[in-house]
Amino acid sequence: MSPSHPCLVADIGGTNARFGWIDAPGAAVQHVRTLPTTGHAGPAEAAAAYLQALRAELGAALPAPRAAALAVATAVTGDVVSYTNGPWRFACSALPAAMGVATVRVLNDFEALALALPSLQPAQFRAHAQPPRPQGVLAVVGPGTGLGVGAAVQTAGGWMAMPGEGGHATLAPTDDEESRLLAQVRQWHAHVSAERLLSGIGLPVLHRAVCALAGAPDPGLATPQIVERGLQGGDVLARRTLEHFCALLGSFCGSVALTLGARGGLYIGGGIVPRLGDFFFDSAFRARFEAKGRFSAYLAAVPTAVITDTLVALQGAAAALESTA
Repeated sequence: MSPSHPCLVADIGGTNARFGWIDAPGAAVQHVRTLPTTGHAGPAEAAAAYLQALRAELGAALPAPRAAALAVATAVTGDVVSYTNGPWRFACSALPAAMGVATVRVLNDFEALALALPSLQPAQFRAHAQPPRPQGVLAVVGPGTGLGVGAAVQTAGGWMAMPGEGGHATLAPTDDEESRLLAQVRQWHAHVSAERLLSGIGLPVLHRAVCALAGAPDPGLATPQIVERGLQGGDVLARRTLEHFCALLGSFCGSVALTLGARGGLYIGGGIVPRLGDFFFDSAFRARFEAKGRFSAYLAAVPTAVITDTLVALQGAAAALESTA
């Protein structure tokens, strides 16, 4: 066993916490389980529940972990971490004792995703046309419960992750209808960030605005219902909401790619877009990604792809742990 292995890795969002087990450096993630974040007071309690269930399944075959890496869906700016879209608040320094391990690495979930980007294989993503190239700068944007943004930058010594909170940047309209939509949302929220509409918490807000502009009552649909009804096609306003979602996401991702100089490619992560399937690839996303006036040709050369492998963030968390071992 290495000083940091076997280890526990986790990708903890605002709704679900996905845990996995790694036996040795470079080994594959095993025994992946997903737990709801509700019902657990914090990451140590959720990890204990995961290990208890795993030991019940494997028995004596499971040794105690020596380290853990937790990719969390919020900013990590100091010892105390508070979830933007959830109730968890915890001190990183208290986690090793609480979890019974020597080391705990806590990092932003999109920092973990970014660390995994250079090593992604074709089976782990679906590209629009040309696949991303593992060189220069790679960006990732992910609509999940919230909206994450991150990047991986190639350096002389390897790849470095750039975490950020770009999902909270102000969302910009690109046509008159989007201007009306955002003006409607500003009646409810003083600041319309990208996350306010392009996320699991945002889709119901976007749907409500679409209904308001159509003069229709808001049925109060949750994100899974909007996605299901929009894909089925019978609910015109739900489908229109998904169309706006894809178009706005394309514009936002184009801005991210320009800002970061992500010539190697931009990946879409998170749990929402993979569920859209062909609808997303047939949508206005790619056209709007490129629609940046004089820099349209620049963006036309930037590949985009949807991450389909749900274990990528765990892979990145493991890479972060190994880099500090």
